[in-house]
Amino acid sequence: MKSFFRSRNAALALAVVAAFGLTACQTPAKNATAPAAAAQPAATQLKQREIGFGLYEMAYVPGAKALYVASADAFKDVSGGVIYRLDPDTLETTGKGYTDLKNFGMTMNRDGSVLYVTNSLDGGVSKIDPVKGKVLARTLFSERNKEGYPYGAREIFLHDDRLYIGGVGDPGVIWVVDAQSMKLKTRIKNAGKWVTGIIYSPVTDRLYAANGGGEILVINPRSHKIEKRLTPGDDKTYLLLNMAEDPATGRLFVTDNSKAKTTLVFDERSGKVIRRIDGDALGIKFNAKRNEIYISQRESQKVLQLDATTCAVKNSWSFDGHPNSLLVTPDGQTLYVTIKQGFNKDHSSKGPDSVARINLN
Repeated sequence: MKSFFRSRNAALALAVVAAFGLTACQTPAKNATAPAAAAQPAATQLKQREIGFGLYEMAYVPGAKALYVASADAFKDVSGGVIYRLDPDTLETTGKGYTDLKNFGMTMNRDGSVLYVTNSLDGGVSKIDPVKGKVLARTLFSERNKEGYPYGAREIFLHDDRLYIGGVGDPGVIWVVDAQSMKLKTRIKNAGKWVTGIIYSPVTDRLYAANGGGEILVINPRSHKIEKRLTPGDDKTYLLLNMAEDPATGRLFVTDNSKAKTTLVFDERSGKVIRRIDGDALGIKFNAKRNEIYISQRESQKVLQLDATTCAVKNSWSFDGHPNSLLVTPDGQTLYVTIKQGFNKDHSSKGPDSVARINLN
């Protein structure tokens, strides 16, 4: 059984890591590049602390003064995961919840009393009490790939008391789960190859889902029907990952870290690409309070801070590791980043991952 677990994790961990690792910009589509000498922020703006293995997405609870981090822990010879609780100012570990399955994507309910975490290797989602670190409920999905392994449950998004969870399969699927009962309500099928990012737009009252086939699915949140499929429209190959939206201008930002190495900017109303921002791009967040965009560059080992109107790079932060997931606090003044290490030949991590805190003031 141990050898089966090891080989299974080696194959699936690679797929999951790849999937997670998987304004006046409204001009005809063109490229924006970072200036050769972007201003370097003061060192006091950034604080970084080594936390543990397999860090992925985060959730911030202002009232509880807590930053939660989903961890898959080590992939080699470790069967479960961890939910870390950090002090959001010092990044000191203030609590740990050990789980029987590995944790990747994360979101929370409005008051932060419940965390929802995707268990990608097992094709499921868990509802967790963040204070006690206890799994309250769990749903495992039945879809299997050609090798018989579960579809990877990647991104998770909470809207109108329903969880939308992207299934990394071919064809992909989006599972719709009741956030209270944790019962599967329906499936949005034929979602293209590998459903990755999912967000909701108050501008169009539609869900957007990115996939590995280079499509953005436009989904009615009431009927759960795919109404449109947006594409870059240039016949190039894209593996779209994560998304962010500027509601004031109706722009949708979509990253591609694998094929095109770019960030596409869609006009939501026309469905057309109006700009491309060159450079590898993984995580992305829009900050309305500061009118800024943040992009994590896993390969370039940087996090970029862009002016959201011009798309020009205002600042950048360089790291020894590989920036992955991003989180902006509700007041818009702090940015958190998970920093991952590289992998050895046997797919084990070269060391523990870190969390960085960036003061944007």
